[in-house]
Formats: sequence, C-alpha cells, structure tokens
Amino acid sequence: MADALSNSGLVVVDKPAGMTSHDVVSRLRRFFRTKRVGHAGTLDPMATGVLVVGIERGTRFLAHLVATTKAYDATIRLGAATTTDDAEGDHTWGESAAALDEEAVRAAVGKLTGEIMQRPASVSAIKIAGRRAHELVRSGEEVEIPARPVTVFSFDIHDLRREGEFLDLDVSVSCSSGTYIRSLARDLGEALGIGGHLTALRRTEVGPFALPDAVELDSLENEPRLSLSLDEALIRSYPVLEVTAEEGAALAMGKWLEPRGLQGVHAAVDPEGRAIALIREKGKRLATVFVARPSTL
Repeated sequence: MADALSNSGLVVVDKPAGMTSHDVVSRLRRFFRTKRVGHAGTLDPMATGVLVVGIERGTRFLAHLVATTKAYDATIRLGAATTTDDAEGDHTWGESAAALDEEAVRAAVGKLTGEIMQRPASVSAIKIAGRRAHELVRSGEEVEIPARPVTVFSFDIHDLRREGEFLDLDVSVSCSSGTYIRSLARDLGEALGIGGHLTALRRTEVGPFALPDAVELDSLENEPRLSLSLDEALIRSYPVLEVTAEEGAALAMGKWLEPRGLQGVHAAVDPEGRAIALIREKGKRLATVFVARPSTL
C-alpha cells in the first residue's frame, strides 16, 4: 500500500543571494507541482544559506518546528552606518575605523554576547499594526521597534581586515531565534562610536538542520526531492517515544494515552518507524500536539 505521506516533508534549501524567501517558495511550488509549500524563518534577499521549507503536509509541521537556536557566518563593516543596517541601505553616518584598536573591538563584541536587549532592525518582518515593519519603512514611515530580550550564545571574530577607512570583521554567531545579526552589526558600530553595518550573511544552522542538509535550489528543478520525509523531520526535531501499533492507531485518531512522566514534546513513533504525532503530557493525559499521520489519510 502506497504511503499517503510519501510526498510530504521538508526541503532544506541553500538559499542563493538576491532572492526573497517567498521567491524560493514560488519556485518550489512549480518544481513540486503543488501549492502546499511554505517556509520557516525568513532570510533577507542579501542573505544565503539554510532555509527550511515544508512540502504538502510538511507545511503543517512548520508551526511546530523546533528552531530555538540559529547560527550564522557574517561580515560586519565598521566605520559606516546605513538606513537598513546592511549594505543595501543608504549611508547615514560614520567615523573612520583606521585607528580602531582590535582589543576595543573584541571588548565591544563581548558586551553583545549572552543575554542582551536588542532592538530589531526597522526593515525586519516584524508586524506593526498588521503591517510588516520593512513595508512601513519603504513607504516612508518612521519605525521604532522596542528592544526585546535575545540570547547570543557565541559571537566569534575570525578575521579583521583594514579596508581604507573601514574595518571588516568576519564573524560567526550562534543565537536564539529572533536575534537579528544586522542589529548586532549596528549596535557594535554604535558602541564603538563609528557606525557599523552588515555586508554579508550566511545562515549555517536552523535548529537541528544545517548546511550539510541543504541543497541548491537549481538542482531541484529537474529532480524535485525531499531532504527529509515527514517521519524523518519529526524524529530529527524531537526526542522519540516508541509506542505500540495500537497506541499509534489511537494517536492517529487524536485520542490520548496514559501519562508517562515525559517532559516537553516528543515524537510518537510506531514499530514501523512512522512518526504518528507530536505529543505532550497535559495533566493526566498524554495528548497530541500535532497529528502527522491522521487516521483519515
């Protein structure tokens, strides 16, 4: 018997520069010949790297995708600030970085590591009164987004290069979801009193998915294929709870099981290795959070 979910799962794309995340979705809809395509975690057109895309029932899983941590490689230019905090914006102000001391740069980076309050970039996808912040900015409106707590687990400098009046830093950042790397570049430049912005960004990890999982978009045109089946995606993203065939059938119908002392969400996997549902204990019930394989399929 054919698996009803054989075409459902995730595609981990190595997004090329110059495309929006929606552009990637549009192309994959054409490649996979389905409208049921969606992405998790927007990447700016300038950025490249890991973009997780759901196909068919995989789109339903995106809302439950554990992506509490992300990692990036980036280049920060010190000595100039821009309207968008990256190289695509207009220059607003700056001071020469020619005399900037490396020790001062590393000290400022240290202060932007750990639990910090960060003001998101005004051209972010955050919604204000129902509209994306970047849409408001591009229509000429002033946007000031309140600072919010984020965690920068690591902020490492790999290279410093003098480029005339500028100082370019090649860095890698591991951070909580919701952290803006362009905001780190802006805040680093402000802390040093000379301005700063992002000139390159490559996302290397989103939760449990990383660049080795990613495929180039063009390679999917003639051979559309999933990176992970829906079963593999759930098992990769959550701790596994093995269930019997009978228990799996009950979960597929949305029924609950007896509690087992679990902490957090688990993927319930039956003896055939199929991820039936995401489950969590709620009081005296082990209940479904997301049914990947409903009995109605």
